[in-house]
Amino acid sequence: MTGLKEYLFERMKKGTIHLTLLDPDPEKLSEEKAKEIAVKMKEAGSDAFMIGGSTGVTSENLGAAAKAVRTASGLPAIYFPSNPRAVTSEVDGMFFMSILNSTDPLYISHGHAMVAPYVAKLGIETIPMAYIIIEPGMTVARVTKAKCVGHDDIDTAVGYALAAEMLGMQLVYLEAGSGADRPVSPEMISAVKKAIHVPLIIGGGIRTPEAAERARKAGADAIVTGTFVEQCSDENVLRSVVHAAKGI
Repeated sequence: MTGLKEYLFERMKKGTIHLTLLDPDPEKLSEEKAKEIAVKMKEAGSDAFMIGGSTGVTSENLGAAAKAVRTASGLPAIYFPSNPRAVTSEVDGMFFMSILNSTDPLYISHGHAMVAPYVAKLGIETIPMAYIIIEPGMTVARVTKAKCVGHDDIDTAVGYALAAEMLGMQLVYLEAGSGADRPVSPEMISAVKKAIHVPLIIGGGIRTPEAAERARKAGADAIVTGTFVEQCSDENVLRSVVHAAKGI
């Protein structure tokens, strides 16, 4: 396989991609279920898997989930980090992300300094990414002590995104939070997309084809679905959301 960044960016040049997010906590996801979901989501058209969660992530369950989805699907497994104590070489790479609107230095840069030597030793490919939490924020906002950007506060979102690009981040991620009752608005997506030159990822609260289509048409380069994928057993519905996200 080519490098993770090359794989993702080449696909994004052709249009919006879909990423499946799985929480590796074994109380939520067994290895067998991870394999089952991996097969279903590959068939639905998903482009890669993100592995991570706000709580309960360890090196062991992270590695087991990553290995399971890679074996079952042949698609990349990307570590979506939650804390500096969990890291594994089983992933194809990781989003080395800074939560720009966290009020806890651990999630902005301190945790990165703790884990960087281990990531370098394991030879894990990293893609620097800014993570910006939008209302309602859900569990990730609470855990990371984020000062959420208001759902309608487009100027602040644009400011964070521009700052991210100026800091050298190669991806910007707007996150409404897993299980959010409303996703990031198309107006915010459009404004941020027009302001930056790096790929824009959108996640949180996207559980219908209509929501996925709105995010894509507003300018998302990648659309993430997580809680919805874990809870939905209807393969036709899963496929419809992925296809809407990708415009196929």
